[in-house]
Amino acid sequence: MSALPPDLARLRTLETWLNYTLAEVRAAIARAEQQAAAAPVRTLSAGPDWVLSYLRVGGRPVADSVHLGDCAMVSHHIKPLSLEQALQALTTGGIRACEICRPDSELGILD
Repeated sequence: MSALPPDLARLRTLETWLNYTLAEVRAAIARAEQQAAAAPVRTLSAGPDWVLSYLRVGGRPVADSVHLGDCAMVSHHIKPLSLEQALQALTTGGIRACEICRPDSELGILD
């Protein structure tokens, strides 16, 4: 059972209305695309390149590991690090490198 009318006159009327509606939708899409293209693109501020992740031990923060700034494994407690601070933490600070994002490889400590 079809929801369409059986006679040619009403089918032609429906076709005309659908063509008109489709043209309106396409025009609205074109306007939206033009507005989107003209709108300024908001860029997110770049985060730090490296971060120091802390763990809570006995209620006190304890430095745990160095991560790349966009590492998904970083904890909620972090401190941004400069290049020099990240190098120092990994080489002489006794802080381990994240085993997932490998900041030591990125810094050229390990290859």
